[in-house]
Amino acid sequence: MVTVFVALGANLQQPQQQIMQAAQALATLAEGDSFKLSPCYRSVPMGDVEQPDYVNAVACFDTSLPPLELLDALQAIENNQGRVRILHWGPRTLDLDLLLYGQQHIKLPRLTVPHYGMKLRSFVLVPLFDIAPKLILPCGTALTDLVTQSLRDELQLLSPQ
Repeated sequence: MVTVFVALGANLQQPQQQIMQAAQALATLAEGDSFKLSPCYRSVPMGDVEQPDYVNAVACFDTSLPPLELLDALQAIENNQGRVRILHWGPRTLDLDLLLYGQQHIKLPRLTVPHYGMKLRSFVLVPLFDIAPKLILPCGTALTDLVTQSLRDELQLLSPQ
């Protein structure tokens, strides 16, 4: 059994509903009643592609799935919700990124954990902090050392649906 953290993002086809539907699917991967979901936040898209703002959240749960099986399950959820991979950092119905798999460092052709950009992204760090404020990242950095007011100011907290 391992505790995992998954980032959720969407900016097409009712993004907040996409996040809630994905959360229900993710909860089926969780052992027992371990599933937690952060509040949803609105964030400005990364990159140069013109597109709608994103809705983001982070989920945490315990699972017995090995890393690549979990990745396959995440990609199946994305595909079931209409994810099409056309443009890097482009608009999408759903994006699920495996942020952390316990305290493990994983470097495989299909999977790198911890997620390479998580320490720089407000839309990951702030919701992650909401559900795991005492988290120490595998590199030894405390989450409390990364979450600043300026990061929080980049996001808009959304009311629950």
